[in-house]
Amino acid sequence: MDFLKSAVASAISKGPAFGYTFGDRVDLNDSIWTLHNGTKREDGSKCSIFAFDITANKSRLPLARNALRKLRTLRHPGVVKVLDTVETETYIYIATERLQPLSWHVKRKSLTEETAKWGLHNIAKTLKFVNADAASIHGCIRPASIFFSESGEWKLGGFDALSSVKEDDSVLPTYASLIPDAGRYMAPEVSKGGWEVIKQNPTPAVDAYNFGVLIFEVFNGSYNSSDQLVQMKSIPPSMHQSYKRLLNPSPKARMSVGQFLDQGRRLGGFFQTPLIQVTEDIDSLGLKAENERNELLEKLDEVADDFPADYFKMKVLPELLKSVEFGGGGAKVFGTVMQIGQKLSDDEYETQITPVVVRLFANPDRGIRVCLLDNLPLMIDHLPQKIVNDKIFPQMVTGFSDVAPVVREQTVKAVLTVVPKLSDRVINGELLRHLAKTANDEQPGIRTNTTICLGKIARNLGSSSRAKVLSAAFARSLRDPFVHARNAALMALAATADLFSEEDCASKLLPIMCPSLVDKEKMIRDQAQKSVDIYMTRIRKFAASMPDSVLPAPGFTAGGAAAPRMGTPANDTSWAGWAISSFTNKLAATSGEIGAGSTSNSTTDQRSSSVPPPTTTRKPPVPFASKPEMQLHTTRSSTTTPTVTCPDPAAAFDDEAEEFNNDWGGFEDDDTTTEQPAQQEDEDGWGASSVSKPAWRSSYDDKGEPDFAGWLAAQSQGKKSSKNPLPKGLSKASTTTNGTKSTRPVIGGRSSTTGSASRKVTVVPKKEVKKEEVKAKEDEEEGWGDAW
Repeated sequence: MDFLKSAVASAISKGPAFGYTFGDRVDLNDSIWTLHNGTKREDGSKCSIFAFDITANKSRLPLARNALRKLRTLRHPGVVKVLDTVETETYIYIATERLQPLSWHVKRKSLTEETAKWGLHNIAKTLKFVNADAASIHGCIRPASIFFSESGEWKLGGFDALSSVKEDDSVLPTYASLIPDAGRYMAPEVSKGGWEVIKQNPTPAVDAYNFGVLIFEVFNGSYNSSDQLVQMKSIPPSMHQSYKRLLNPSPKARMSVGQFLDQGRRLGGFFQTPLIQVTEDIDSLGLKAENERNELLEKLDEVADDFPADYFKMKVLPELLKSVEFGGGGAKVFGTVMQIGQKLSDDEYETQITPVVVRLFANPDRGIRVCLLDNLPLMIDHLPQKIVNDKIFPQMVTGFSDVAPVVREQTVKAVLTVVPKLSDRVINGELLRHLAKTANDEQPGIRTNTTICLGKIARNLGSSSRAKVLSAAFARSLRDPFVHARNAALMALAATADLFSEEDCASKLLPIMCPSLVDKEKMIRDQAQKSVDIYMTRIRKFAASMPDSVLPAPGFTAGGAAAPRMGTPANDTSWAGWAISSFTNKLAATSGEIGAGSTSNSTTDQRSSSVPPPTTTRKPPVPFASKPEMQLHTTRSSTTTPTVTCPDPAAAFDDEAEEFNNDWGGFEDDDTTTEQPAQQEDEDGWGASSVSKPAWRSSYDDKGEPDFAGWLAAQSQGKKSSKNPLPKGLSKASTTTNGTKSTRPVIGGRSSTTGSASRKVTVVPKKEVKKEEVKAKEDEEEGWGDAW
């Protein structure tokens, strides 16, 4: 074998350029040629090479040159396709399409009856063309002259003795006897009178007899002599009558191959098989009406097992793709394409189907788009990621905004198929923007499928925005009036529980799921219970791993010093213990025992860690009933007391409001907060500390005595002083200094006279209020601990 290859290579190097490379040799009996598998050097495509060594077979050179000339000039779909030829003084090479000898399959008896009929039908059509249209005699019909092409079709070759009856110097009468094993296949009249008698008999006579022998050999596996031809048990009964007429000893009474073909094509004839009908009609698939096309496809499904797989790839598939793209084949034809495509390799799929699929996604026809989306799971594994991300998905997204609901729904479903082959940028950008729109679709089914889709692609989303996007989307779905949309949201939340932090589970997700526990639909209540249980289990597990407290140990301050005893025992763990302690501390503060904000008493202002800090402004006890008509505000001038704003208790409950009107709020970093009007906060018990309420504001001078003089002066100017008697023991005498009445100007709340302290009194008229309101205000001021 190596010697043969080297000899061939040496011969090629000395002769004309031949752009093909020889491969393994294929056994080819009963032929003057040696057959090799080969490849085309230019593109690496497969081919077969027939080689004839002139020096070793010089006597048969006329047969080889005749075959070369006839193959160049005779063109027919049933004839072996020639790619290139080379002839020198030492060799003849004929490069053809990749072929396999029929004799291989005949000897192995690997042909089914339907496949054999289909092949014989093709050879019969080709022989009819040779005998009738070309007016020629083949003279060498046998399995060694017939080949399988890559598509599985039977092709006619072996044109060594092919001769036209019009030629005077035809090769057949002179050199036909040089064909290997010619006597075994020789017709009776030729055996008796030689090859010269062919000119006296009908042109198709010799080929008709040889075709009859071919039928016997195909169905029986071997042929040795004419005595075997009478055994017809392996031949299909429907062919018996015509078979006998092909083998008629009289050449003039013998049925021609053309007549045999017509006989088989009659209604109910032996060539009326689904396999043959499909091959006859497949070429005109794009021209057929819809009902005829559907009928053909049904037949194609029936004969899929009988057809050679290569025939589907090489012949049926291209015609089906043409019908889908240009002939209006529709979904049914494309479904058949997908079934055939599963048998293709990745290279074959990329070459034949992928370009057509990319073009079809750009087609605006909705029927084709739905068909593509339905069959996307069958072809996604064969499509490269770059093709999906750069060419298919940009065309696919038009379906998200299509006016037809079925297109939008199928597009949402197809996301699950293509998302593994999309880049992170596309998933977290363009894809989420489109899903945000379908989540608000007018069709409840599309909204539901969008929620399901988000739950299944959750792990493909970016970790930075995943929790925010999913929580916003599922929260909106939980408010959907469509029951299945709510159920889908609960199921998606249960499936994606591990993607959220424990803090989000407790603060964001459980609050939006809990209303579903009392949903009007039992299905929602049951699913909500399951989902809530999943989150509660996770939260309990996390809480068990948390420390008992992050505050200092009871009885010690942050610095480790012992804290002073409060109004309640330290070991009081009842729910109201800290509140009572706060009330006790408040009484102590109003009696002047603790100076709030005083630097001199800072070391004594200690409280338990469980007691909330009191407000910085202290309120002294009111020695008498305040007048409903006015409220006194006293301002103390002190450089040692800083202004402290009490923290707003409601701030801890003021969650940021998320708007779900147009999108999920998951694509921007901006957050929106809701602000309350100042008047509303003033009336609300959880109002901000910056809104002041009318209250007594008293401060003390260095001697600890109340500044009643300022109050008396204010009372003397009031219109209703007669109706408001002074407290017992007080008079309207003005303040005197050394027996002389004097009026001292007040600057910044303190008299300009040194050594004496006075208070600036501001009289603020107040609208008429009821006693119950005054009482409520006083209670609110006294009970500050209730606001916590």
